[in-house]
Amino acid sequence: MRKGYLEYCILLIISKKPAYVSDIINELKEARMIVVEGTLYPLLSRLKNNGILQYEWQESLSGPPRKYYELTEAGQEFLAELEAGWEELKEAVEHLKNDEKTMKNDEKAMKNDEKAMKNDEKAMKDDKTMNANHKSQITSFNNQ
Repeated sequence: MRKGYLEYCILLIISKKPAYVSDIINELKEARMIVVEGTLYPLLSRLKNNGILQYEWQESLSGPPRKYYELTEAGQEFLAELEAGWEELKEAVEHLKNDEKTMKNDEKAMKNDEKAMKNDEKAMKDDKTMNANHKSQITSFNNQ
């Protein structure tokens, strides 16, 4: 998974409420994004060192104290930038998808138009043949 996407997803999770590493991993798993602690810890450390995250130690009922990560003010601004970038990317991809659909629809319409033109040409030939037959019938009737 690309680091930028993972950062964005982690910050989205932490933006809801302070989160412990296993909470982050579980939410990512629920979203079908498999990430291991060995990937997450260095990323969290880097984000903390860059002033995006801060942590607070909280006592645990089942073992040693735990680090709960939360966004700093700079982290909230960074998340807003990532969200804007994500929206731009999403719109660009949708545009490309829609262009592809439009092109396929245009190709389909052109094929249908070609088919209709062939049917029209056939109908015109049939009309000419019918008119020629009708004229010959009238001529033979008049000659009687």
